[in-house]
Amino acid sequence: MWDNPRLLNAAAGALTALALMVFAVAAMQLLLRSALFPLREMTVLGTLAHTSHAELEQAAQGRVGGNFFAVDLAQVRAALEGLPWVRRVAVRRVWPDRLEATLEEHVALARWAAGGLVNLQGERFAGASAAALPQFSGPPGSEAEVTRRYRRFVEILAPLAAAPEHLTLSPRYAWRLRLDDGLGIELGRDVPDDPVEARLARLVAAWPQSLARLPRKHEQVDLRYPNGFALRLADAKGG
Repeated sequence: MWDNPRLLNAAAGALTALALMVFAVAAMQLLLRSALFPLREMTVLGTLAHTSHAELEQAAQGRVGGNFFAVDLAQVRAALEGLPWVRRVAVRRVWPDRLEATLEEHVALARWAAGGLVNLQGERFAGASAAALPQFSGPPGSEAEVTRRYRRFVEILAPLAAAPEHLTLSPRYAWRLRLDDGLGIELGRDVPDDPVEARLARLVAAWPQSLARLPRKHEQVDLRYPNGFALRLADAKGG
């Protein structure tokens, strides 16, 4: 080996690479522990309607500080995303001494009957709001599907100038609506040849020639029939 220049050169190259790697690791450790690059500021970007700067400071306390290179961006992001109204956070370093956090807040679409709110993406979150919002109810994990159906029902009901005030998905996956004028609508379960959207659309199409002509206020409409619907009037119980 010692009289083989090629092997000697290869060994020397390997030792040099190993030494450089050890030096780089040691230099990185020194850099991460160094006091020469302190973090001095965190800038928050994004429109905040429900999250205060005091809440952000409290959430970031103990997680933002120290070394510019050593700060754990994932930990900072997780801490900020733990706030009730914060949906998503992107955090990045800005040389030489600053973090920049871009926040996206939830936009509340409805209340969830079991607690919390539902955002525009159909995600449930722990925020609280005094705004007038429709109420959703359904089995655990059904928030996204209830939100999707709500949007479709709003579109279908638009010709009646009526909006869903309550939307319920039962444990047996039957749908029930209550409109803002007090009318209850039993939609039932989806079946392959008669989805609930089609039943609601038939009601809306028949409305001008049927329910709109009744002199008494209607209270409940049952659409769980293949060729029609049943109606109960407010002052005619059981009719």
